[in-house]
Amino acid sequence: MANFNLNKITLGGRLTADPELRQTNSGVMVTSVGLAVNRRFANREDAQAQQTDFFNLVAWRGMAEFISKYFHKGSSICVVGSVQIRNYTDSQGAKRTSVDVVVYEAYFVDSKSESSSYGASGDVPYSTPAQESKFEVVPEEEDLPF
Repeated sequence: MANFNLNKITLGGRLTADPELRQTNSGVMVTSVGLAVNRRFANREDAQAQQTDFFNLVAWRGMAEFISKYFHKGSSICVVGSVQIRNYTDSQGAKRTSVDVVVYEAYFVDSKSESSSYGASGDVPYSTPAQESKFEVVPEEEDLPF
C-alpha cells in the first residue's frame, strides 16, 4: 500500500480579534488569531440549528504580515492551511495540547463596501517586507478578464 499523507484544511469565518504581529527571537514574523466558523445542522427535532466552532490560526513570515495589515476583528476571511498539534508543559507544570491551523493562503471575503481594510486577494502569501506589494485595486465597473 502506498504511503499517503494529506493535511490540508480550508476554513471561512470571521476573526475573533485583531491580529497582532510579533517577532520571534530569531527575527521571524508571526501572528496568531482566532477564527469563528458557524456550522449549521439539524437538531433532534429536525429543526435547523447553528453552532460556532473556534479555531486558532497561526501565520508566519509574509503571510503573518499580510493578515496583520489587511484584516481586523470581525473581518471575514478564507484560509487554507494545515492542522498542527502541539504538546507542551505550561508554567504551572501541567501538560497541554494546542491544535492550530498553520495558514499558508488567505483570501478576502468581504466586499469593498463591507470592509474598511479593502486591498486585494491573498495571491501573494509569502511576500517579504523588502518586496513591494503587487496588489492592484480594480474599479468595480471594469470588466475582469475571467
